[in-house]
Amino acid sequence: MPGSVTSVFSQAEDFAAALSEEGVLGLLVTGTGEFRARLTLVALHSLRLLAAEEHLSRTALVDVPAGMILVAVARGAAFTPFWGGARLGADEIITLGAGQRLHMRTDGPCRWGSIWLPEAELVSYGTALTGADFEIVSGARWRPRPAMIRHLRHLYSAGIDAIERRSTTFIGDEAAHGLEQQLIEALVECLSNGSVIEAARSTIEHQDVALRFEALLQAQPERALRIAEISRVLGVSARAFRLACEEQLGMAPAAYARHRRVALWPGHS
Repeated sequence: MPGSVTSVFSQAEDFAAALSEEGVLGLLVTGTGEFRARLTLVALHSLRLLAAEEHLSRTALVDVPAGMILVAVARGAAFTPFWGGARLGADEIITLGAGQRLHMRTDGPCRWGSIWLPEAELVSYGTALTGADFEIVSGARWRPRPAMIRHLRHLYSAGIDAIERRSTTFIGDEAAHGLEQQLIEALVECLSNGSVIEAARSTIEHQDVALRFEALLQAQPERALRIAEISRVLGVSARAFRLACEEQLGMAPAAYARHRRVALWPGHS
């Protein structure tokens, strides 16, 4: 496990740079106070585990790379983040497929985790283990059976704890291979026997509005657009625009645009 490491951060820019390698883009800190974060990465053979602890509220855009699957897992019942506008429950997981984008935000101190693996490998294992075509629903929120989610979280925690407790000691190659196989099997069990939690239509629409708003801000970073103008460009009412931003970004659109400008040009208001 040569890529396994635990790092601590006192600068948001350094934390954002580390997360950018894991598909997390445009980290924007919105809370006030001293920035502190901890990040643990466990690299097995083809599967990676990520565990983070943060102390200030922020929002970020998640963009899943080609050929990969991201599985969001909760690290306990408290202090969980919002994925696509909804807080992740302790008994839930979220699957995001290649090319999918959404906002992931926190509203204060937070602990969160994710599992990354090649989509083709998970599909291959799923088909072999279930004896049927195994399809991964991208952008879905799942509630596995209680015993299954406990088992998955136990395996996930075992990999993270092995590094966090002995940061200079790596799991041996054989143990890493065994843990990876168990994690994939547990994921297949959760996905093949769990139930999908249907997202509200308004939440799906809000995700789309927030993503298009993000793209507009990225395309014109130097231009201070009026909210009424942005609403017209996005083709939504001012009220729908505000509700989408509050749900997905954690704040009103004007406040989010202002935070982004300050992040790009410190001292600019």
